[in-house]
Amino acid sequence: MPNSSSVTEFLLLAFADTQELQLLHFALFLGIYLAALLGNGLILTAVACDHSLHTPMYFFLLNLALLDLGCISSTLPKAMANALWDTKTISYQGCAAQVLFFAFFFGSEFSILTIMAYDRYVAICKLLHYGSLLGSRACGQMAAAAWGSGFLNAVLHTANTFSLPLCHGNAVDHFFCEVPQILKLSCSNAYLREFELLVFSFSLVFGCFVFIVVSYVQIFRAVLRMPSEQGKHKAFSTCLPHLAVVSVFVSTVLFAYLKLPSISSPSVDLVVSVLYSVVPPAVNPLIYSMRNQELKDALRKLMT
Repeated sequence: MPNSSSVTEFLLLAFADTQELQLLHFALFLGIYLAALLGNGLILTAVACDHSLHTPMYFFLLNLALLDLGCISSTLPKAMANALWDTKTISYQGCAAQVLFFAFFFGSEFSILTIMAYDRYVAICKLLHYGSLLGSRACGQMAAAAWGSGFLNAVLHTANTFSLPLCHGNAVDHFFCEVPQILKLSCSNAYLREFELLVFSFSLVFGCFVFIVVSYVQIFRAVLRMPSEQGKHKAFSTCLPHLAVVSVFVSTVLFAYLKLPSISSPSVDLVVSVLYSVVPPAVNPLIYSMRNQELKDALRKLMT
């Protein structure tokens, strides 16, 4: 029976059984990856270069774009390399690094989305206090807290997960390494402490989700009381992209972790894992640029 000391590599789930289909998947994911790099890179450049976008909302959007790039880069390049070379392996250290970086970027991203909801709440419901509540120092501290808490959470989960003895082989039912998949390989009586840590993390995530929902209830109440149609339109145009990004993020994660066992299979799990790890970083720039006139103007200026 293998244990963690004898496991030197893991076997990842392949996208397809034949080399031809593997190459097709490689081409598809290469296109998605390049689109994510281009979209998020344009947002980073536009926000950094256009002084009119040096506001709290765009500062947090810049952080979101950085996290999206990190999130998709921690999983997709290795999966594409395996598809291109028709292999399934990832080293033990490489798997641990994937778990660490994906948990770091993924957790930090939800924290940033929560802060962005607070930013929209203050901008619409507490406009007179916006400058004092969201000054440059406060924004920097909130962003640092999001990145720092995400990193601490990732280190705890990674260290705890890879300290467990592995009793069920080295085949990961996923196209990248993730905590729940590694736990499936651990001994049945050894993963309880990591499970408790996961419950604690999900409780924090649920608290953030409740905060976002309550913030938007207050925002919509305030917007609907606005006498000006132009004011309503402007308020909605700044809130709807963020709400759409949160909806994509939360819905894909909920479907991935709360789907019925009856519809669970390796192929379904593979599609679902792509939905929550690959799709959001690729579509987030598109969502923001479609509804945000200031960002569209900055991108147009950047390309002319």
